[in-house]
Amino acid sequence: MDAISQTAMLATGAASIKTPSATTNAAAAGKSAKEFESVFISQFLGSMFQGIPTDGPFGGGQGEEMFRSLMVNEYAKSVENRGGFGLASAVTRQLLSHQEAPQASLQ
Repeated sequence: MDAISQTAMLATGAASIKTPSATTNAAAAGKSAKEFESVFISQFLGSMFQGIPTDGPFGGGQGEEMFRSLMVNEYAKSVENRGGFGLASAVTRQLLSHQEAPQASLQ
Protein backbone atom coordinates (compact mmCIF):
# COMPACT_ATOMS: atom_id res chain seq x y z
CA MET A 1 0.00 0.00 0.00
CA ASP A 2 1.51 3.34 -0.99
CA ALA A 3 1.80 6.39 1.26
CA ILE A 4 -1.09 8.23 -0.37
CA SER A 5 -3.49 5.35 0.17
CA GLN A 6 -2.40 5.00 3.79
CA THR A 7 -2.86 8.72 4.39
CA ALA A 8 -6.31 8.65 2.78
CA MET A 9 -7.37 5.71 4.93
CA LEU A 10 -6.12 7.43 8.08
CA ALA A 11 -7.92 10.65 7.17
CA THR A 12 -11.14 8.79 6.44
CA GLY A 13 -10.97 6.86 9.69
CA ALA A 14 -10.04 9.91 11.77
CA ALA A 15 -12.76 12.18 10.44
CA SER A 16 -16.11 11.89 12.13
CA ILE A 17 -18.53 11.59 9.27
CA LYS A 18 -22.05 12.58 10.15
CA THR A 19 -24.74 10.86 8.15
CA PRO A 20 -27.43 13.28 6.99
CA SER A 21 -30.72 12.73 8.74
CA ALA A 22 -34.20 13.79 7.77
CA THR A 23 -35.72 16.64 9.67
CA THR A 24 -39.08 18.31 9.59
CA ASN A 25 -37.57 21.30 11.36
CA ALA A 26 -38.32 24.20 9.05
CA ALA A 27 -35.70 26.42 10.73
CA ALA A 28 -32.89 23.92 10.08
CA ALA A 29 -34.01 23.41 6.50
CA GLY A 30 -34.26 27.17 6.02
CA LYS A 31 -30.75 27.71 7.35
CA SER A 32 -29.35 25.08 4.98
CA ALA A 33 -31.29 26.58 2.08
CA LYS A 34 -29.91 30.05 2.83
CA GLU A 35 -26.37 28.67 2.96
CA PHE A 36 -26.98 26.96 -0.39
CA GLU A 37 -28.29 30.20 -1.90
CA SER A 38 -25.28 32.11 -0.58
CA VAL A 39 -22.90 29.63 -2.25
CA PHE A 40 -24.93 29.83 -5.47
CA ILE A 41 -24.79 33.64 -5.46
CA SER A 42 -21.06 33.52 -4.72
CA GLN A 43 -20.50 31.30 -7.77
CA PHE A 44 -22.70 33.58 -9.87
CA LEU A 45 -20.84 36.73 -8.80
CA GLY A 46 -17.48 34.99 -9.12
CA SER A 47 -18.10 34.33 -12.79
CA MET A 48 -19.10 37.98 -13.25
CA PHE A 49 -15.91 39.24 -11.60
CA GLN A 50 -13.76 36.77 -13.54
CA GLY A 51 -13.73 39.01 -16.61
CA ILE A 52 -12.46 42.05 -14.71
CA PRO A 53 -8.65 42.32 -14.76
CA THR A 54 -6.86 42.37 -11.38
CA ASP A 55 -4.08 44.78 -12.33
CA GLY A 56 -5.60 47.78 -10.58
CA PRO A 57 -4.16 50.01 -7.84
CA PHE A 58 -2.95 47.01 -5.85
CA GLY A 59 -0.95 45.57 -8.73
CA GLY A 60 -2.92 42.36 -9.22
CA GLY A 61 -1.33 39.02 -8.49
CA GLN A 62 -2.29 36.20 -6.16
CA GLY A 63 -2.99 38.49 -3.22
CA GLU A 64 -5.61 40.43 -5.10
CA GLU A 65 -7.12 37.24 -6.52
CA MET A 66 -7.49 35.85 -3.01
CA PHE A 67 -8.95 39.11 -1.71
CA ARG A 68 -11.38 39.16 -4.60
CA SER A 69 -12.73 35.69 -3.77
CA LEU A 70 -13.23 36.74 -0.14
CA MET A 71 -14.93 39.95 -1.27
CA VAL A 72 -17.23 38.01 -3.62
CA ASN A 73 -18.17 35.65 -0.76
CA GLU A 74 -19.07 38.61 1.44
CA TYR A 75 -21.07 40.20 -1.38
CA ALA A 76 -22.96 36.92 -1.76
CA LYS A 77 -23.76 36.78 1.96
CA SER A 78 -24.95 40.38 1.83
CA VAL A 79 -27.17 39.75 -1.20
CA GLU A 80 -28.60 36.62 0.45
CA ASN A 81 -29.32 38.49 3.70
CA ARG A 82 -31.26 41.09 1.71
CA GLY A 83 -33.52 38.49 0.14
CA GLY A 84 -31.19 36.89 -2.38
CA PHE A 85 -32.57 35.54 -5.63
CA GLY A 86 -35.52 33.82 -3.96
CA LEU A 87 -33.96 30.37 -4.11
CA ALA A 88 -33.88 29.76 -0.36
CA SER A 89 -37.66 29.54 0.03
CA ALA A 90 -37.98 27.15 -2.92
CA VAL A 91 -35.09 24.99 -1.67
CA THR A 92 -36.59 24.93 1.84
CA ARG A 93 -39.94 23.74 0.46
CA GLN A 94 -38.23 21.04 -1.58
CA LEU A 95 -36.08 19.86 1.34
CA LEU A 96 -39.09 19.53 3.60
CA SER A 97 -41.30 17.88 0.97
CA HIS A 98 -38.63 15.31 0.06
CA GLN A 99 -38.08 14.49 3.72
CA GLU A 100 -41.79 14.14 4.43
CA ALA A 101 -42.46 11.88 1.43
CA PRO A 102 -40.73 8.72 2.82
CA GLN A 103 -42.40 9.22 6.21
CA ALA A 104 -45.83 9.47 4.58
CA SER A 105 -45.31 6.23 2.65
CA LEU A 106 -44.45 4.39 5.88
CA GLN A 107 -47.80 5.24 7.47
